[in-house]
Amino acid sequence: MKKNYKWLLVVVCASVVLFYTCKSVQKYVTQYPVQRDASGRILVDMHPDPTPKSPIEEMKHIYVPAGYHLQLVASEPMVSQPVAIAWDGDGRMYVAELNTYMLDVNGTGERNATCKIKLLEDTNGDGVMDKMTVFADNLTLPRTLQPLDHGRLLISQTWSNSVYCYQDTNGDGVADKNWLAYENHGTNTNNLEHQKSGLIWNLDNRLYLTYDQVRFTVSGDKAIADSLLEGSPPQWGLGNDDYGRLFFSSAGSEDPALDFQQNLHYGQLNTPDRYDPATFNPVWPIVTTPDVQGGLNRLRLKDSTLNHFTASCGQSIFRGDKLPTELRGDLFICEPVGRLIRRAKVSDVEGKVTLKNAYDKSEFLASTDINFRPVNTITGPDGCMYIVDMYHGIIQESEWTKADSYLRPKIQQKGLQMNVGRGRIYRLVNDNYKTSFARPHMLEETSAQLVDHLNSMNGWTRDNAQKLLVLRQDKSVVPALKTLAASGGQLAKIHALWTLNGLDAMDAETFGKALKDPDWQVRNTTVWIGEDFMKKDSHAIDMLEKMSTDLSADVRFQLLLSMRFVNSAKSTAIIADLIKNYPNDPMLTASQRTYENKIRAKAEQLARQKLLNVQGAKLVAQGQVIFKQLCFTCHGTDAKGVITGAGGAMTAPALAGNRDVNTQNPDILIRILLYGLGGPIRGTAYPDVMPALGGNDNAYIASVLSYIRSDFGNKGSVVLPEDVQKIRDATVGRTKGYTMPELDLIRPMRGR
Repeated sequence: MKKNYKWLLVVVCASVVLFYTCKSVQKYVTQYPVQRDASGRILVDMHPDPTPKSPIEEMKHIYVPAGYHLQLVASEPMVSQPVAIAWDGDGRMYVAELNTYMLDVNGTGERNATCKIKLLEDTNGDGVMDKMTVFADNLTLPRTLQPLDHGRLLISQTWSNSVYCYQDTNGDGVADKNWLAYENHGTNTNNLEHQKSGLIWNLDNRLYLTYDQVRFTVSGDKAIADSLLEGSPPQWGLGNDDYGRLFFSSAGSEDPALDFQQNLHYGQLNTPDRYDPATFNPVWPIVTTPDVQGGLNRLRLKDSTLNHFTASCGQSIFRGDKLPTELRGDLFICEPVGRLIRRAKVSDVEGKVTLKNAYDKSEFLASTDINFRPVNTITGPDGCMYIVDMYHGIIQESEWTKADSYLRPKIQQKGLQMNVGRGRIYRLVNDNYKTSFARPHMLEETSAQLVDHLNSMNGWTRDNAQKLLVLRQDKSVVPALKTLAASGGQLAKIHALWTLNGLDAMDAETFGKALKDPDWQVRNTTVWIGEDFMKKDSHAIDMLEKMSTDLSADVRFQLLLSMRFVNSAKSTAIIADLIKNYPNDPMLTASQRTYENKIRAKAEQLARQKLLNVQGAKLVAQGQVIFKQLCFTCHGTDAKGVITGAGGAMTAPALAGNRDVNTQNPDILIRILLYGLGGPIRGTAYPDVMPALGGNDNAYIASVLSYIRSDFGNKGSVVLPEDVQKIRDATVGRTKGYTMPELDLIRPMRGR
């Protein structure tokens, strides 16, 4: 009997048509319906299911404003515990994975060199990554990515001060050679939450990062370090805007946004009114927050949600062209403990930059999935915003999850320690925008074609065109760049000027014309470039001097900054005239006063060191570096403490003038640094514990204590490495931190 398969063919064809029709109609995942109160606010999910969800199910629990939705770009098993992403000029995505991060409550195996950087590609243009290659393996918690050209990628790893360059020389997506691009084998034993991140290529062709006192320029196969006046603020993440302004966050001091008033090259500067702590520090999760370090004082009693920023990170300015223009220039800050992302409006009034939450007691993005861990945001090649979701159970390092901690039982009650090895990367898109996923091909394009990209409305495109032109050092495009600098749009002019500067092709005519540009942002960037151009042309300072009467407060402020390190009679006079002629300009006065105070304090510290013997002076000098890399996060740059937005409380005790710091015998201080300290301190409860630093050697402990005891008005003697060893010997077997009542009962050891 002859079989008839025609009916089956019809059914198959109909199914295929139906599938693709539904696929095209169903543009995004529909969220679960939410309950709202009478005012329209989303009601908090008090009983979330902690079971890890599939990416599609997770997306149903992530809420964004009407008109926006998420698209899945990559997930496990393609990626595992991702923390940072970056694209090369051809739109291939590099992903840094912390594969050993908190695989259990003890942080077992965290230092194992088994982490990876992967290279993801979208080969069919549908916006979803479908090809994965392990670009670099056997890494220790890689933290930064900076793609260059010719398959080169700059990488820094945890507990290392050096920067490596990895290169794929044969185009197979796997790095087959690597070398030290920047060598610094100095000790870096900070807790992994207090390590470098960022390494972004900024508008000024310098690479910036957090937690270090250097910035870099790339020359050939090397990253050339330039020392900064002081260390960069922490912690995870670093963002920049269209005009090269940097934005930092500090989870340690619970400060969601800081040091954006001036470039770090000129020193740290924070104004107390850069945002309103009463309205900006509180966060608004839509799910109860059981796993917050610090206990109940960080939770709202009504619904047990996180009440203020504690883990701000992964911040970026949206600079793309495929989301509504209302988002462009806004600052987005991740809060992985609260499972949310803040959107902040950035305002510049007379040179002072301030921030404000874009919403009233709510957030731009939030989730009811307690495994949602947004750790990074970034503008992509397609002009959309990307969100890196580590999708990890534990988000605090093991120093804060010890057996006697508040956090460990909360983690175990929810079973969060069981969620490891996952991770998602999302794209934020708008319902009404048609986004093209066509990959760029900048690496193969001519230099002339790259110049054309400086006209793009997408910040990623302009940045990468400028970066590649500077790396190529192709002077054939100098005439085209000069034309663009004179007649392009605002952002095209700015990028053209910085590209000329990066090619060492700036001339007096182009520089002079740009100083007279009708757009103040163009004039401002030209004054900034003047810091470099003055080294090349002795007459540049004469042209810059005329900018002291510019109508823009921003331009005058940048002029003051650009004169800061010139060290000539004319530069000194320009600074003095600016301060004198604009007495009501708060930024000029605050910046210069802060700078001069820091220079004075540094000189005083050097004078004190000269009075010490050789060993003491060396210990204090080393301790100063450690303090400015780590301790200032919670104790403040002046050791007077850091005020948080949570009721004006301090994150940690002030060390300046502290009687426990100035005590004759430093035994208690040594014990605190070796094993940590928790609970109330002299009648005050602080939101966090002092982590143990005993994993460092004796010289490290002695150095930081010697510096603290000899600066900030303190008069204590230096602490020697042998003093630390005595306490180690006397406390063999101890594993838990101290409390002040316990320390007060300990009699100081004799022999000092």
